[in-house]
Formats: sequence, structure tokens, C-alpha cells
Amino acid sequence: MFKQSIFVGAVLALLSLFAPIGVMAEPERERSAAIDPAEARGAGSFDFYVLTLSWSPAFCASGGGREYRSQCEPGLGKGFVTHGLWPQYEHGFPSDCDGAATPSRMALDHAAGVYPDEGLARHEWRKHGRCSGKSPSDYFLDVRRATQSVTIPAPFERPREAQSFAPLDIQRAFIAANPRLRPGMLAVTCRKGALQDVRICLSRDLREFRPCPEIVRSACHAGEISVPAPL
Repeated sequence: MFKQSIFVGAVLALLSLFAPIGVMAEPERERSAAIDPAEARGAGSFDFYVLTLSWSPAFCASGGGREYRSQCEPGLGKGFVTHGLWPQYEHGFPSDCDGAATPSRMALDHAAGVYPDEGLARHEWRKHGRCSGKSPSDYFLDVRRATQSVTIPAPFERPREAQSFAPLDIQRAFIAANPRLRPGMLAVTCRKGALQDVRICLSRDLREFRPCPEIVRSACHAGEISVPAPL
């Protein structure tokens, strides 16, 4: 009986050693899953930018005019507009970083004529601009520089009627209009069968287009998409 008690006690002691490990391991896995490694890098620490040019007629047709009315007023004839300049990691992206959430009036003056709506400029600063590590004024100046570095292909400047294109043909048109742009440096996206936007990858200093495999994987794979005419 004495030997049996010793044996049972030893088994219980061993079980007690393993129990805490099991209890602690699960929360540790939960913490690891909850922490995005990208978020730990902080504002200003990113790999490249994505300039997103939205096809305004499709955006407005999808109900975007309820939020950004000045973009969707009839008669403005807007085609491609600057949606945003997004700091990007090779895998994933930062957003809603620390910093002043509201840009000053002076900073917003630098955004005038770049975004189709001031409300969009404010939104983009809060969600993406703060992650650039720059002041609102410097960030909006960079958005302007990036926008000016891209030439919009002639068929999309001011089309008078709706058109249909293969996404690959839209990509080829941008590459033809921008000699330093290559396949693998941009993505044409679509939503509900219509052109949504063109996303172009740029170096941090905005001097060069650059490859971005993760962005390219998000491209539209439809055979043909509609391109609604400007309002």
C-alpha cells in the first residue's frame, strides 16, 4: 500500500508539472495571433507606396456620392481620381497609426485639387497618411507628386460614353503611357463587373515605379469589365 501511494503521488506530481504549461500555452498562442507584426513597426517604417487611382463614375454609381457629394455632382466629368497614397509592407499594410487625426486647414490646402473631395482627403490622412511618418502638409504634397508622376492613358481622359475593356488591356494602356512602368508594378481591380481602380506601386521616395507581388495578386481576373462614362 505504501508503494502504491508513492506511485500515485509521483503521477500526480508529474501531471501538475504539465498542467501549467498547457494553461499558459493557449493564451500565448492567442496573443501571437492577435498581434499583427506589421503594426509593431510604427509610423514611417514601411517598404513602398501604392498610389490608388479610382474610376470615379463606377464609385459614384455604387453609391459613393452619398458620402462624397462634390465628387459625384453631374457635369463634373471626372474619370480617374486620386483615391489615396498608401504606405505598404511587402506583406500587409499599416493603417490608423498614432498621430493627429485631423489635418490643419493649411495642410488641407495642399490637398486641394488632388483629391476629388476634401472629406476623402481627411479620411485618407486618418487611415493611411499618419502611417507615412510625415506631417499632414508633407504627406499631401507627396500625394500630389505621386499623382503627377502618372500619365492617364488617352482613352480614359474624358470618354464620352461607356466602354468595355479587358483588365489586361487597361494595364497595357497605363504601361504604354508611362514608359518606366512594367507588368508586376500595378494592378487593375474591379467590383461587380466594373472597373474599380488602378493601383500603382512606387518607391518610398516616389522616384521610381517598383514591383509589388502582393498588390498584383489582388488584380481583377474577369475577362472583360465595364468602364462607365463620366457623369
